[in-house]
Amino acid sequence: MTTNINNNFDLDSNNLSNIDKIKFGIVVSNWNKNITDNLYDGAFNTLLKHGANENNIKKLEVPGSFELVYGCKKMQNENLDVIIAIGCVVKGETDHYDYICSSVSNGITQLNIINDTPIVFCVLTDHNIEQSVSRSGGKHGNKGIESAVAAIKIASI
Repeated sequence: MTTNINNNFDLDSNNLSNIDKIKFGIVVSNWNKNITDNLYDGAFNTLLKHGANENNIKKLEVPGSFELVYGCKKMQNENLDVIIAIGCVVKGETDHYDYICSSVSNGITQLNIINDTPIVFCVLTDHNIEQSVSRSGGKHGNKGIESAVAAIKIASI
């Protein structure tokens, strides 16, 4: 998904009619905080731009991307309509990157399968910090914006 390219991430008026009633959860990893803060800002501001009620947006911070699964699981018990999981994992010199990326994506997938509150995956899995910067408000847009649009769409189903 690239913000600069039209990948069906526009909202039509049918998606916007009841957005002020949708209850959003956003779980944000504090690891690579400068990146995840940019993603959160993109998501939060996009929700508000499209008419979400600020009082219906709940934020939960977790230490790292691995803990996103637990944070999302806790939020699924909060009577929300949709959750956005925001994280950033940057490849290092060890296999840790592979384990974290696999665990987070599999964990969120499992939560989407077994629970009724959908989770939108906004976890950057980049090979270097420059790629993360480019995807969190740089030349490749802001994936937080895209995740907010996806959250509105999935909550409208």
